Amino acid sequence: MTDNTLPPEQEKPAAYRVLARKYRPKDFSDLMVGQEPMVRTLTNAFETGRIAQAYMLTGVRGVGKTTTARILARALNYKTAEIDKPTIDLRIPGEHCQAIMEGRHVDVIEMDAASHTGIDDIREIIEQVRYRPVSARYKVYIVDEVHMLSTQAFNGLLKTLEEPPEHVKFIFATTEIRKVPITVLSRCQRFDLRRIGASELVGLFTTILGKEGVSADADALAMIARAAEGSARDGLSLLDQAIAHGSGAVEVEAVRSMLGLADRARIVDLFEHIVRGDAAAALAEFSAQYEAGASPPVVLTDLADFTHLVTRLKYVPEAVTDQSLSEIERVRGLEFANSITVSTLSRMWQMLLKGIPETESSSRPAGAAEMVLIRLAHAANLPSPEDAARRLAELANGDAAGGNGPRPSAAGYPGSSVQQPSAAMPAQTLARPSESGPARPSGGSAATMLRAVPQAAPQPETVGRIETRAAEAPAAQAAAKVPVASLNDIADLCTKNRDIRLRALLRGFVRLVRLEPGRLEINLGDDAPKSLVADLQRRLEEWTGTRWMVILSREAGSLTLAEAEAKEQEDRVADARQDPDVAAILQRFPGAKITDVRIKVQEAEVETLEAPAAAESAEGDILPGDDIEY
Repeated sequence: MTDNTLPPEQEKPAAYRVLARKYRPKDFSDLMVGQEPMVRTLTNAFETGRIAQAYMLTGVRGVGKTTTARILARALNYKTAEIDKPTIDLRIPGEHCQAIMEGRHVDVIEMDAASHTGIDDIREIIEQVRYRPVSARYKVYIVDEVHMLSTQAFNGLLKTLEEPPEHVKFIFATTEIRKVPITVLSRCQRFDLRRIGASELVGLFTTILGKEGVSADADALAMIARAAEGSARDGLSLLDQAIAHGSGAVEVEAVRSMLGLADRARIVDLFEHIVRGDAAAALAEFSAQYEAGASPPVVLTDLADFTHLVTRLKYVPEAVTDQSLSEIERVRGLEFANSITVSTLSRMWQMLLKGIPETESSSRPAGAAEMVLIRLAHAANLPSPEDAARRLAELANGDAAGGNGPRPSAAGYPGSSVQQPSAAMPAQTLARPSESGPARPSGGSAATMLRAVPQAAPQPETVGRIETRAAEAPAAQAAAKVPVASLNDIADLCTKNRDIRLRALLRGFVRLVRLEPGRLEINLGDDAPKSLVADLQRRLEEWTGTRWMVILSREAGSLTLAEAEAKEQEDRVADARQDPDVAAILQRFPGAKITDVRIKVQEAEVETLEAPAAAESAEGDILPGDDIEY
């Protein structure tokens, strides 16, 4: 007889098992990763003997619904030489444990409702429940994706589900809990398996890689955890792929290439270009990421995620300790949270939510993504809707305050403060078009904004009144505006408004990067207080009556006012040393030194400056310690 047995060295190696199957939880201690509330409830129920006849497990894909059902079936039928009762302590394998976990036990029937949806399948279950289990304590029916059952199947199951035999238990699992009839839900104990947090997934990956002997970068594991979106199975599948992609190691660049992700640091740079309104830099950064292999929808999605992170850090600063965040996300995310307003972040979020599906469905995703970035950069310099409405209201109120007599109202301007002319109002108070000629309102006038939403044709007399009064508004608004063109102007505002503390901080720590109307980009010194940006923005809006955006930039910027003055003083001292008379004095008196250099004002200039100087002194503008010399 021929021996067909292979020698040991020629035996086939064992088939490889993917990580998601190899490290599938086997008892409740493994389920403690992310599902503590459910485990606590089942533990108390088993200890007190309050075991329900049916359980409903719901949650997103990959959180462990089917695995939990098998562990629960194992706990219901647990039996060893010492223990013969339902228990959650499954550290020692029982008689039925191995067969149940492998899905081959005769008394634990698993059914996929996606392929067994009809009433005939349920009739088979109803006929079989009357028979007692062959070897186990309970006959357990595990129905996966139960929401796929037909209406007739659900109705046929109701009576058996409400009053099953004592030896039968039902365990249902579904990802679409809203599709399950309420009549079925009311007969089950429901457990919502929550998404597993990114930090918990990182811990799980680290433990598994330690057992597998595979090295991994922390940032790479964080990327995989974010991509898993709370699903342990998805995360382990991606981890398996990353190990194969990296030839036995999990590295950042390999994972980024595998997932088609953009560099998180470059996403932060892209975010900074957008909030600064620099469309050209934003497009250049996006092109570089696209050429490096990043998918356009993924770039916008990562940008939306970082926008959400910055907004969240604004209200929950302790979220910066999340392990799934990279170091640059922690540091710069907190900086942006302290310098960008909520209205700006909210507007970016809404535009990205609209732009991402546009990019995904476009035949040219890169071009669609660039258009979204251009819109975002353009919107960075626009006022929020709340600010625009407030400015319109201020403009309308200014027009009303500057007119003679009561302000007229037109029925065709909903929500406005304009009133219709009454019989008691003198006719000569209205500027008729036939008498004063056609009125031409300016593009930024209140009349133009109000006329954008008419519902009925206004009276001719009322229109003439609105246009005449609105034409005067821009001049009055320009006269009331406070010019701010340099840091010195801001320091003067601090002096005028007696905010000595802000003036000192401004002079000592603020370096100007860029200044435009309503927009100030600065760089702060190392010891500057964290609240300086917010305080400066609030004071500027209060003193100028204009909305300001104060942005903390990474560019070096110019010298602070204090540094600039010190440099000027050094230059004057250096110039003074070159003067022949001063040099002779220093040579004549050894040890003498120049301590201060002041520029003498000519007498003609003194006469011109005396009146303003006196007025400033009367108002208290001159600070203690300031030297004035004529």
